[in-house]
Amino acid sequence: MSTETLPRLPIPEPSLPEVHSSVGISRSRVPWRRLLGFLGPGFLISVGYMDPGNWATDIAGGSQFGYTLLFVIMASNLIAILLQSLSLKLGVATERDLAQLCHERYGKRASFFLWVGAEIAIAACDLAEVIGSAIALNLLFHIPLFYGVLITGLDVLLILMLQRWGFRWIEALVIALIATIIAMFSVQLILSRPEYGLVLGNLILPSTPI
Repeated sequence: MSTETLPRLPIPEPSLPEVHSSVGISRSRVPWRRLLGFLGPGFLISVGYMDPGNWATDIAGGSQFGYTLLFVIMASNLIAILLQSLSLKLGVATERDLAQLCHERYGKRASFFLWVGAEIAIAACDLAEVIGSAIALNLLFHIPLFYGVLITGLDVLLILMLQRWGFRWIEALVIALIATIIAMFSVQLILSRPEYGLVLGNLILPSTPI
């Protein structure tokens, strides 16, 4: 049985050429030092699961349904890992991003509707993150929500300014923030004293809300 392969098109100009570049990694013979060079992008992807909007939604869902939704979280994370690995393989094999491939394979008309859908999804995702950050600032420092939204937008611009000193600075900042989140989450686990047996069970097997 023969398989047909799609013709390889010439490599176009990379997306976002102003920030498109390679990140230097260690060439040390020590394996763990080489591994550290690849951890930064992984942490940047993982931060998408740790935004304030996700935290607020998870806490609200847990307070109402207990441990019964943990299987949904586990399943969705496994699906996300699969999709991200497929996207990575697609980019490595074709040297294109998903937007470029959709434009080449589906044409302008279909690409337009795909772009509209992507913009709506991005807006919905960012809206939850911005509002979640504003609510967090309000709870911690009693800052009005309007000013909390402005502060959230400002800190995004400040993070983008770090690109002048190299991409590793952004990775270091994100890793520091993730480490803070992990520390706070550990404290929260200790104080809440969950039933770890039920937690592990509901992560593996779906259950019905009581």
